[in-house]
Amino acid sequence: MENTTEEFMFVLHGLNDTKTNKHIYFAIGLVVYIVTLLVNLTLIITVILDKTLHEPMYLFICNLYINGIGGASAFYPKILADLFSDTHVISYPGCLTQIFVIYWYVFCEFTSLTIMAYDRYLAICKPLEYHCIMTQQMVVKLLVCTWFFSLLEISIGIVLTSRLTLCGIDIDKLYCFNWDVVKLSCTDITLDNIYGYILIFSHVFQAGFIIVSYIHIINASLYSKTEQIKFMQTCLPHLITLLNFNISLLLDILCARYGKGERLQALRNILGIEFLVVPPLINPIIYGIRMTQIRSRFVKIYRQKVKALR
Repeated sequence: MENTTEEFMFVLHGLNDTKTNKHIYFAIGLVVYIVTLLVNLTLIITVILDKTLHEPMYLFICNLYINGIGGASAFYPKILADLFSDTHVISYPGCLTQIFVIYWYVFCEFTSLTIMAYDRYLAICKPLEYHCIMTQQMVVKLLVCTWFFSLLEISIGIVLTSRLTLCGIDIDKLYCFNWDVVKLSCTDITLDNIYGYILIFSHVFQAGFIIVSYIHIINASLYSKTEQIKFMQTCLPHLITLLNFNISLLLDILCARYGKGERLQALRNILGIEFLVVPPLINPIIYGIRMTQIRSRFVKIYRQKVKALR
């Protein structure tokens, strides 16, 4: 089947079981999307406006907020439109675009969390060397590398997927996901599988780096009350975010590859949207409300704006 023209359309089957409650799902989805955008944008502006928050840790957190907006925006507009449509279809270019943005979000999130683990390792295990290593130039380099490396990863994947000739149009998901498109190929996908294993190895290496970093952090925290407090304030939110994102993503990948049958559709839907819905929503809550400095700066800026309006 030729898949180089705009007339080629995929059919998304993830919403087949939601025909009777579309308006409820739409209202919930719209509210969650608006709240996600508002809380992330509010905290991004807070970090930008307050110079005391122009520290490496807060800039890395701000990067998570920006990435969260991208991930949410790759998912919500299409799913909200589909809830008001009787046919759930997406064009071939639209599908590849959605895959591109979602995977860019996923790779950038994972790399950002890895860099944040490195930042916390330096702050707690090497406090005297921290500011010498984590300079403004280093922060900029790490942020640029995060976005560029993630962009490179998904660009290669998209090129490999776009070369395939497809023999089907049905995707058992709420949105386009690379593996679901690759499965529709009637040509050899060995190269795609090899690249998939390369990506897995790369991110397993990142996960190993995070684990080793936290082993050192926990060891350092055991012998100092000050470091224990620092760990609870800055590392615990990072660990919660890290575990939530990785577990949900892993379960979704396993379900996409090995979970088949209509009875698992609801489970696939839940696992498929968890890493797109929850992290962008709870990251601002975990980091913005849980971390005292961001919370206090936000309240201060808000009060100043209210007084200015009066």
